[in-house]
Amino acid sequence: MFDYLFNNKHTEIILFFILKNEYCYAKQLSDIFNTSVYGFQKTLSKLEKGGLLVSILEGNVRYYQLNPRSPFINEIKNMFEKAYNFLPKELQNNYLLNTRKRPRRQGKPIA
Repeated sequence: MFDYLFNNKHTEIILFFILKNEYCYAKQLSDIFNTSVYGFQKTLSKLEKGGLLVSILEGNVRYYQLNPRSPFINEIKNMFEKAYNFLPKELQNNYLLNTRKRPRRQGKPIA
């Protein structure tokens, strides 16, 4: 929908996902949308440099969220919220996170 506007399909995915889940990390997006991690890492970095996102390093994982100090944050949220309502239900469900929000510690048994 917005890939023509932003000239990048990852930007659209990232902003829709963060709008619905508050934060994300590159590997999480890669796993959910079955694409390469590199594309998401590159786009997340660009959005952070542009001031739209901020990141927090927690352990080895860099989490990204919307920058509350960005002057365009309300307009971006409104635009993507409106666009989200026009997406088909199948696509809307892709952006809702029903799994763990944090990665599992390496070696921890699944119980």
